Amino acid sequence: MPVFWLDDQSLEFPAPELATPEGILAVGGDLSPARLLEAYAGGIFPWFNEGDPILWWSPDPRFVLFPDELVVSKSMRPYFNQKKFQVSFDQDFEGVMRGCQQSNRNGQSGDTWITEDMIQAYVQVHQLGYAHSVEVWQEGNLVGGLYGISLGKIFFGESMFARVSNASKFGFITLVQKLREKGFTLIDCQQQTQHLGSLGAKPISRKSFLNYLQENKKLKTLTGSWTQVLAE
Repeated sequence: MPVFWLDDQSLEFPAPELATPEGILAVGGDLSPARLLEAYAGGIFPWFNEGDPILWWSPDPRFVLFPDELVVSKSMRPYFNQKKFQVSFDQDFEGVMRGCQQSNRNGQSGDTWITEDMIQAYVQVHQLGYAHSVEVWQEGNLVGGLYGISLGKIFFGESMFARVSNASKFGFITLVQKLREKGFTLIDCQQQTQHLGSLGAKPISRKSFLNYLQENKKLKTLTGSWTQVLAE
C-alpha cells in the first residue's frame, strides 16, 4: 500500500482502509485543531518522533475498551476503598501532557512522540472543549493522569502516566466508570498493551471500529470543561 502525502490546503484524509499493514496512512499536513478533529472522527491519529514529518495512523486491528467490559482487579479495589488517590477532570491538561511526555522519554532513550508542537496543538483542542484530561492526585501532588479527545460517545485515549504505582490505572478506571454513566459506548486505546488488556480492552477489526465511528457521528459531543460535567 502507498503512503499518501496530505494536501496542506485540504483537511481530507485518504480512506483508512488504504493504510499500510503497519497502520501508516498518510504523511504531512499539520496539527491544526480542525485537522486533528477530522482525523479522530475518521479513525486516524498522529504519531511521530521529534524532527520527523507528521505520520497519520489507522491500525488494524484496533485496541478498544467497551465500558461495560471494564475489569477492576482485586488488587485495585483497596485503592478505591481506602481512597488512596483523588481524581479531577480538566484541571491541569498541559500538566498531564507533560507528565506523559516525561514518562515516555524515560522509556525511549531521550525521544518522545509528545513533542512541543503536539502539546500546543492538543492544548488548543482542549481549549475548544474536545480534548480532556484526568488528573490523579496524592497529598496535593499530581502523581498520574491521562488525556484524550472526546467525540460523540467515544473517548479516544492518547497517553497516560504514573509517578506512583497504579496512579494511572486508578485514573483510567475512574474515567471509564464516569463515561459509562454518561452513556459512552467505546474507549479507543489505539494499540494493544498488556496494561490496558488487564483492564478489559481487546482488539477489534478496523472495519468494526469504523462502523462504530459512523454511528457515533450521529451523537452529541460532551464539549466544554468536564470538571463539573463528570462530577455530577
